[in-house]
Amino acid sequence: MGRTPATRSLENALRRVGFCRIAGVDEVGRGSLAGPVVAAAVVLDPDRHVPHVRDSKLVSAGERERLFETILREAAGWAVASLGPAEIDQINIHQASLRAMSRAVLSLMPLPDMVLVDAFRIPNLPIPQCGVLHGDRRCSAIAAASIVAKVIRDRRMRELHNQDPRYGFDRHKGYATAIHLEAVARFGYSDVHRRTFRPSSLFDTMD
Repeated sequence: MGRTPATRSLENALRRVGFCRIAGVDEVGRGSLAGPVVAAAVVLDPDRHVPHVRDSKLVSAGERERLFETILREAAGWAVASLGPAEIDQINIHQASLRAMSRAVLSLMPLPDMVLVDAFRIPNLPIPQCGVLHGDRRCSAIAAASIVAKVIRDRRMRELHNQDPRYGFDRHKGYATAIHLEAVARFGYSDVHRRTFRPSSLFDTMD
């Protein structure tokens, strides 16, 4: 699949069988050691194509920002939801990711009549849905959601860096890079670190 843009094939097929308002949903920050998990839900307008949309991991930071602005301007609807470290620690990251995605979808107004989710299905969602394997690379709506979630979360991590620059959140966005792990070993956990995320082989010196 490489850097090929995601397509609207699945959304178009669903429209042909009667679905009109199709949302793609994805989350960012699942594997981070710090900061929130952020989910976005995006309903693309079938009459206003956004070119070059692909999985946010395959897009440069500058291109993500450009696509982010275009998606928000051209989409028929979008919403974002996030859960912070305390809630992640309380219910675990998998459940937090699902909860954030559910909140994002249910914040759309009007609600979609179909939801396409990257890989997972969202429990107890009162809307028809389909989990799409590698959806962020295959499906335009999910790819758009991945870009929106990524840009929103990266901006939040830069804000957290400005509040406490010791950890370098502006560089690694809370993920377990060597620089981040060295900072945690030196300064300990901050208020925005997830206490249940402890790579034991790297943090033995902290015990």
